[in-house]
Amino acid sequence: MNIVRNDVDACNATLTLTIDKQDYEEKVDKAIKDYRRKVQMPGFRPGNVPVGLIKKMYGRSILAEEVNKIISESLYNYIKDNKIDILGEPISNETIQKPIDFDTDETFEFVFDIGLTPELTINTTAKDKIPYYTIAVTDEMVDEHVNMHASRLGQYVPAEKTEENSVIKGEMTEITDSVEPLKVLEAIITPKFIKDDKQKKLFVGKKKGAKIKFNPVAAMSNNYEVASLLNVDRDKVKEYDHDFEYVIKEITNHQSAELDQSLFDKVMGEGTVKSLEEFKQKVKEGIERVYVADSDYRFGIDARDFFIKKNKKAVFPEEFLKRWLKVTNEKMTDETIEKDFDRMLEYLKWDIIKKLFVEKYEIKIEDKDVREAARQDVLMRFAQYGINNPQDDILNTYVEESLKQKGAVEQFYQQAVEKTVIAKIKENVALNPKEVTMEEFNKLFAEK
Repeated sequence: MNIVRNDVDACNATLTLTIDKQDYEEKVDKAIKDYRRKVQMPGFRPGNVPVGLIKKMYGRSILAEEVNKIISESLYNYIKDNKIDILGEPISNETIQKPIDFDTDETFEFVFDIGLTPELTINTTAKDKIPYYTIAVTDEMVDEHVNMHASRLGQYVPAEKTEENSVIKGEMTEITDSVEPLKVLEAIITPKFIKDDKQKKLFVGKKKGAKIKFNPVAAMSNNYEVASLLNVDRDKVKEYDHDFEYVIKEITNHQSAELDQSLFDKVMGEGTVKSLEEFKQKVKEGIERVYVADSDYRFGIDARDFFIKKNKKAVFPEEFLKRWLKVTNEKMTDETIEKDFDRMLEYLKWDIIKKLFVEKYEIKIEDKDVREAARQDVLMRFAQYGINNPQDDILNTYVEESLKQKGAVEQFYQQAVEKTVIAKIKENVALNPKEVTMEEFNKLFAEK
C-alpha cells in the first residue's frame, strides 16, 4: 500500500491511497472464514457452507468492507505519523477519483481531500490591550439585595387595611334577580394579580367589613382563574360576566423580616456576621463575586474577538469545509451552510486559538477542574435566587446531580478549558481596566 500527498494550495491537499491485493487478501480470506462459521443457510449445517458459495454471494461486500477498514486505519495513521494538522476529516475527492469496481479490480486507488489548518498566532505586542470591565457595586444595589432577603424571609400577618400585595378572604354573592344567586363563602383575592387596573383599585385601601362591587370576569386574566374563584366549571364562566358583591372578612399583609441576628444567621450562616454593617458587607461581597464572573465572561468574549481579529488574514479551506459539513450532516442544506458559515468559521478559529494556548502553557484539565466548573455553575444558579452562601452539603448534592446529567461532563470539561485559557490570556496580555455601571455593562451585550 502507498499514500501520496499532493498540496493543492496552502490550505488544501489530496491524499492518494493505492491498495494492492497483497494488502487486503489475507484480511478478506479471514473475514470469509469467519463469516462461513456464523452464516446459516438452508441445506447446510452451520460452518459447512462451501467457501466458493460464500465468496459468490458475499465476497464483494466483504472485500469492500475490508478495504474500507484499511482506508480508515491507513489515513488515520498517515495523518498522525506525519503530524498533519487537518480540519474536519478526509472526504472523497469529486474530480480526480476514478470509479471503483470491486468485482474486477485487484488494485484500488482512492483520492481524498483534506483541509489544512492555517497557522494562527497568539503572540501579542506591548500595544495590544484587551478591555476588562468591572461593575461598580452601589449602596442602592446592596440595599436592594438586603431588602430582597428580608422579603424572602418575611411572613403574612393580620392587617387592618388592604394593600396591593394583601391576601384577602371574603364572601362573594352574585348580584342577580335569580332566586338562587351564586355564593362563595371563602373567596381569596390578591389585588396585585387582578389584571384590570380599575377593578384592582376597588380592593386597595379597604378595611374588614367593606363591601366591594366588582365583575370577576373583567377582573381576572383568564377563565381558569374565574372558575377557581367562583368554584364553577370553566365552560360556565360566561354566565357570570356581571357584578358580584364582595364582603371582606380577613386581611393579611406581607411583612418583611426584621434585619436582626436571626435573619443574618439564616442568610449567611450562624455567627458569620454580627451587625447590619457586616451583613451589608457580606452582601456586597456576594454581589461582587457574581459580577467578577460577569466581568470574566465579558472579558472572554472580548479576548475571543481580539484574537479572531488578530488572525483575520488567515486563509481557511472554505469550500472544503462547506462540503465536509454537508457530507457529515445530512440535514444541512447549501442555504443553511451559507447562512451560518461565517459564524461557524469564527467558532473554528477560536477553537484553534484555544488549542494553541493549551499547547503553549501546557494546560492539563483534571477531574477537579471539571468538578469546579460544575460547582461554579451551581453557585451561579443559586445566586440568581439570592442565595450567595449555600451550605456545603446542599451545594455538593447539587454538583453531584449536575454531573450525572447527559453530556454534562463534556460540557463542564469544555468550560474548564475555556476558563483556563481565558485566565492565561488575562495573566499574560495587557488589560485596559474600565469601571462601568450595570446599565453600561448591559449595553455592551446589546451592541454585539
